[in-house]
Amino acid sequence: MAAEPIPVTTRIVTLASRPEGRPTTANFRLEEEPLAEPGPGQLLVRNAYMSVDPAMRGRMEPTEKHYTSNFSVGGPLDGSAIGRVIESRAAGFAAGDFVRHRLGWRDYAVVDAQAATIVDPVLAPLPTWLGVLGQTGFTAYVGLRRAGEMHDGDVVFVSAAAGAVGSAAGQFARLLGASRVIGSAGGADKARILVDELGFDEGIDYRAGLAEGLAAAAPDGIDLYFDNVGGDHLVAALYALKVRGRVALCGMISTMEDTSSAPGVHHLIQAVLKRLSIRGFIVRDHEDLRPEFEKQVANWLRTGELVSRQTVVDGLENAVDAFIGLLSGANVGKMLVRLSGDDAAAS
Repeated sequence: MAAEPIPVTTRIVTLASRPEGRPTTANFRLEEEPLAEPGPGQLLVRNAYMSVDPAMRGRMEPTEKHYTSNFSVGGPLDGSAIGRVIESRAAGFAAGDFVRHRLGWRDYAVVDAQAATIVDPVLAPLPTWLGVLGQTGFTAYVGLRRAGEMHDGDVVFVSAAAGAVGSAAGQFARLLGASRVIGSAGGADKARILVDELGFDEGIDYRAGLAEGLAAAAPDGIDLYFDNVGGDHLVAALYALKVRGRVALCGMISTMEDTSSAPGVHHLIQAVLKRLSIRGFIVRDHEDLRPEFEKQVANWLRTGELVSRQTVVDGLENAVDAFIGLLSGANVGKMLVRLSGDDAAAS
């Protein structure tokens, strides 16, 4: 078989300007740039899928509303991706391998081998390695097991439960022994999906009344709140939590844009009155849990106990629209952009 032609350029998405409030397409630019040849210890990868994540919104700010580096105006975006190795100059990697790495938002990437991990498309489909078996799922698992110190029999409430992390956290909570799992989502249709497809006991349409919905879903209170939103969701949870309840702070997407109507800090007196534990976490601090996580989640996928949901958008030219849609709740499960047809060859 003839060797695959090596491209000399690649399309890449850059940050044209920092957004004020909700990002728009004007804040981004799709450009074509020269593609360097891989050097010793590097791989040339054709990306098959890239992840679109809410945390990217914080990286567009000049301030530190995130836990990694800011994007630079005029510079490229990056994020988790999976692709096929086209050329390898690193031991342990061969052309044809599929690898997970951090240089998404482009069609082709030259990746340091030490920053790449081989994934097995036979063990699980490629999108899964960016979703429930990837950093998304690991975040949900760490939040429940370590930050939330989840116990058998807990009543668990998850915000943004139709999103990537939230949909995983709700399912994991059920599989880890929660007595009742409640999720919030935007709209009646999404609230129904939580119950009908993802195994939640109750789905709350927060647009129809969050506090009232939570009180009806958990009249005796909740033990653990997995927070992806902050704001009104965190306040509602503070009042719904039982004495000595726990909060796992994963993210606060409500703080990324207009905070003029944000609830006051005085609501935190509930943490004092109820002796609550509130713990923030960053997933990279908990790599010791990854082997347990991958073994457990791979087994749940194999037995069919876990549902892996993705919303897939085709083409790098549509990646910005996928990101803007993500921020307004256009996805169910993990938001991905398909960049090539290599996954078909893997199946």
